Amino acid sequence: MGYRSNFAGLALVALLGGTALAQPPDQAPLAGHRAVYDLSLVRTSGKDSLDSVRGRILYDFAGSPCEGYTLNFRQVTELDSGEGKKVTSDLRTTNFEDGDGSSFRFVTQNFLDNKPADHSEGQGSRSGAKSSVKLTKPAAKTVELGDVIFPSEHMRQIIITARDGKKLLEVAVYDGSDNGEKIYNSLTVIGGEIAAGAKAPDDAAAGQASLASLKRWPVTISYFEKGKNDGDQTPAYAISFEIYENGVARAIKIDYGTFALDGKLSGLEMREAKACK
Repeated sequence: MGYRSNFAGLALVALLGGTALAQPPDQAPLAGHRAVYDLSLVRTSGKDSLDSVRGRILYDFAGSPCEGYTLNFRQVTELDSGEGKKVTSDLRTTNFEDGDGSSFRFVTQNFLDNKPADHSEGQGSRSGAKSSVKLTKPAAKTVELGDVIFPSEHMRQIIITARDGKKLLEVAVYDGSDNGEKIYNSLTVIGGEIAAGAKAPDDAAAGQASLASLKRWPVTISYFEKGKNDGDQTPAYAISFEIYENGVARAIKIDYGTFALDGKLSGLEMREAKACK
């Protein structure tokens, strides 16, 4: 796989966020916000172990259920394997998803040491259990995706599942990563609810009035490459975090198998939601 710096799926190309708009009770509106996460190495193993990793994620999310959601995401990571061997990955993603999860547009670029490495663009659509994407980069083609959901809808379903007191969610997810053709099967494990005001955060979430009255849950999402192997698989990567019921995430850990990163929420700016007309 090499170094995959996408959040995923991120999927944190999928950690989204919402204020309490007037929605049916089964909905989970996501809050507009700008978040900054500082990355540091917490574990490394294997023959290609790393001496150090440092980086930062900028996550800028806006929109509403009626207008759709826009995400601008950037993750810059410097990996040092020792003896002066350093690699800098710069992942940039912009996407838009309809509020009902029926369409998804994306542009994703990755640079290694300031040189272009990957570039994918396309537009996906979903109707019932059928989805497809029309790619324009790296080459023009149409890919049938089958029964998948897009990133914002994935996060919304996680929150709804947590609110319902359920502990597991299994869905196939498409986020346009890896040249726009890869689908991941995801398994989300949801921990016990953390009540509003309990376990005060020690990061930029502390003192945020819009979060003080919200419950949150510890969540781990494991991503498996669809169709790679039958039977038991090792995840391609996994993301753990605490998710507020409006979609804001904190205390992130990204596990790539041979190494893992902590992502501490160092900056958070909440945006006022626009009511649907």
